[in-house]
Amino acid sequence: MPTHKLALSIALVLVPSLVTAQSPARVSTTVFTNVSVVPMDSARILTNQTVVVRGDRIVSVGPAARASVPAGARRIDGRGKFLMPGLAEMHGHVPPPNAAPAQVANTMFLYVAGGVTTVRGMLGAPGQLELRDRVARGELLGPTLYLAGPSFNGNSVNSPADAERMVREQKAAGWDLLKVHPGLTREEYDAMARTAKSVGIRFGGHVPTDVGLLHAITAGQETFDHLDGYIELLNGEAGPLDSAALADVVRRTREAGAWVVPTSVLWETLVGVTSLETLRALPELRYMPRNVVQQWVTAHENRLRSPNYDAAAARRIAANRVALLRALHQGGVRVLMGTDAPQQFSVPGFSIYRELHKMAESEMTPYEILATGTRNVGEYFKSSDKFGLVAGGHRADLLLLDANPLRDLGALQRRSGVMVRGRWLPESEITAELNRIAAMQSQ
Repeated sequence: MPTHKLALSIALVLVPSLVTAQSPARVSTTVFTNVSVVPMDSARILTNQTVVVRGDRIVSVGPAARASVPAGARRIDGRGKFLMPGLAEMHGHVPPPNAAPAQVANTMFLYVAGGVTTVRGMLGAPGQLELRDRVARGELLGPTLYLAGPSFNGNSVNSPADAERMVREQKAAGWDLLKVHPGLTREEYDAMARTAKSVGIRFGGHVPTDVGLLHAITAGQETFDHLDGYIELLNGEAGPLDSAALADVVRRTREAGAWVVPTSVLWETLVGVTSLETLRALPELRYMPRNVVQQWVTAHENRLRSPNYDAAAARRIAANRVALLRALHQGGVRVLMGTDAPQQFSVPGFSIYRELHKMAESEMTPYEILATGTRNVGEYFKSSDKFGLVAGGHRADLLLLDANPLRDLGALQRRSGVMVRGRWLPESEITAELNRIAAMQSQ
């Protein structure tokens, strides 16, 4: 079962929500006192710190003994707690233009409720640029959005001239990047790549079959989402990965400065490794509409019943993906956190937790795993903004945790609250809204 042919359609029929448009928060000062800071510039903890936030920026981070708290500031007691940057979903999706406003608001909330404060949306549609701007202005509670335009694929592009035109149109419209899907010819892909370079817009996503991974690396594709093209190149469906060929493609990827977005948990679902019993037991499914969950269940049942389904091949692919990510990471290729939510059994915000633990199978340390959703993302977007660390001048996207995430990744689900662009959401408010969503889905 060639992995590039897996169904990757996004289930964007989203849950109705009680979350309504938010008024922009007043510029205010919040101070976290006596907190242990996980700055994410290295695998270290800074104890007894005072962190001052004004508006949407971190103003200062320093020892509590020497810090002064501005008059009138809101104080959040950080004793026994750990403050780290918010997480990022680097292959996420936002609702299509025909979604109801409440559904849009609810999707944005689910991301934030999971501690995801930045989302790179990977399937553009009309209206999403306006959504990006509304969120940025504070009119709607949600993560900061960086959006790919409508995808370049075999249906949307019919010639090299089409590809060039689409690049220029998307750049002019204000999309943040281009999304590559299967179906492009090499000539169309090359026209897209050349034009993207000339107008200054990045591109990433899948690797069309006619293009191939090695050519896409050479052409300057920035991200390879789902590890697209690697298993095919290395014939990873048939047996163990060839060590020499693996080392060569790792070197090529590193030298090109490309990034990978593994989406490992989703891929194990799509190849049929994860049991339906395990998937149906995921607690976060209560935040999704019943009909959407049933669609996911039906798709998985059909996958396992297909005459083309090969359980042994699926297990080989899953094992080889673990080995591939290990080799890429250890070979110096930069990794970005992503889950492709909302997608089959990947609920916005909550799918991140499963992905973090999956990465540990590739021998990444907790710091290295957390860096894929914080520090690395800040590096990827450094020309657009400053975020991804707990440091002065960085965007105030923060998670206040009840335990040390460098020791236990499970600490991410034991929180006292989330701050998104300087807006503080105590865990009690997050839980109350999630309970309302779950109650709506149970009716």
